[in-house]
Amino acid sequence: MTLGDEIEACVFDAYGTLFDVRSAVGRLRDRVGKRAGELSGIWRAKQLEYTWLRSLMGTHADFWQITQDALDYAMESCRIVDVSLREALVNAYLDLDCYPEVPAALTAIKKRGLRTAILSNGSPEMLSAAVEAAGLADSLDGWYSVEEVGIFKPHPRVYQLACDQLRLDRHQISFQSSNAWDVAGAAHFGLKTVWVNRFGQEPERIPGKPDAEIENLEELLALLA
Repeated sequence: MTLGDEIEACVFDAYGTLFDVRSAVGRLRDRVGKRAGELSGIWRAKQLEYTWLRSLMGTHADFWQITQDALDYAMESCRIVDVSLREALVNAYLDLDCYPEVPAALTAIKKRGLRTAILSNGSPEMLSAAVEAAGLADSLDGWYSVEEVGIFKPHPRVYQLACDQLRLDRHQISFQSSNAWDVAGAAHFGLKTVWVNRFGQEPERIPGKPDAEIENLEELLALLA
């Protein structure tokens, strides 16, 4: 199958899709110790949970604050008390590894004449730091933060932001995310969607189904043929 010839832009989630969120703890594994995997998992889970809770509560804070709040919870849960380690982990989140196939995939998509962009919960400063650190700036036409609308995914205003920034209709955008709930939100909004199911997860039981499912971004190119 293909996504159709109406697609003019490919928009990507950042964290977990382009950037490996596990790499922040991974590169400091020796300092974190035997609970590194547990810490990483709790950190990510709480990070997402806080975005949803704050959106429901109407108490928005940017993703940088939420990332630190979630880390504090994770470190306390794992009984890790080390101020210098906390600082190192926070800074590592500004310099996450991108997945190996990402640079070549973005370049190939651009060569096909399509626009490329990021649509992320991340704050503008976080996204700029991650893009520059990974050397992806030349392969992207923009990176758009939820801070422009003041609420987190999967609120419809976030996906409308991509349409507004790119000046495209919903059916002209293909949205890619590794987060099934994010794909569901974008699909329910009306974007074409591709679930980058990197870890063989089960589909969510909420409205909005992906148009396609792939294991990594190399497989996206065939859908754009």
